[in-house]
Amino acid sequence: MKKLLGEERRTELLSLLKNAKQPLTGTDLAKHTNVSRQVIVNDINLLKARNEPLLATSQGYLYMHHVQQQKITRKIVCSHAPTEAKEELFILVDCGVTVESVIVEHPVYGEIIASIMVSNRLEVEHFVKRVEESNALYLSALTDGTHLHVISATSTENLDLAESKLRERGFLVEH
Repeated sequence: MKKLLGEERRTELLSLLKNAKQPLTGTDLAKHTNVSRQVIVNDINLLKARNEPLLATSQGYLYMHHVQQQKITRKIVCSHAPTEAKEELFILVDCGVTVESVIVEHPVYGEIIASIMVSNRLEVEHFVKRVEESNALYLSALTDGTHLHVISATSTENLDLAESKLRERGFLVEH
């Protein structure tokens, strides 16, 4: 395939992302457009600057379509050891909850937010595997295990159940 240039490439990226049924990785997009992954990262940033509703998740890039099912979001505060992150995420997704992001309060940078976007055990497994394979630390390592999650579900019952299960396990920090 020939190398796509500038605006033609960004138009192609938008088309691919709008039609994708699942997140697309920077590597996949780079291969499709015959450029480097860094060029894709730059293109995504340019598209975001134009207010395109793009989201970078741990599984890849998503185009956020406006016709999504009504969801309810909630912020929760959790604390646990890094070795318990997978268990925490499993508890949440098993309750029908999407873990959208993690937030930590850094003494220098202030609030640091990272997208997670996991909704089932397979996505959790992939997320945890990527953390382990890259020897990365969970953001909660910056705050001795305390962190916030933005979680969402289609009903408050799912969110309440998730909080209850985290409370039983000792992961939920009460307000």
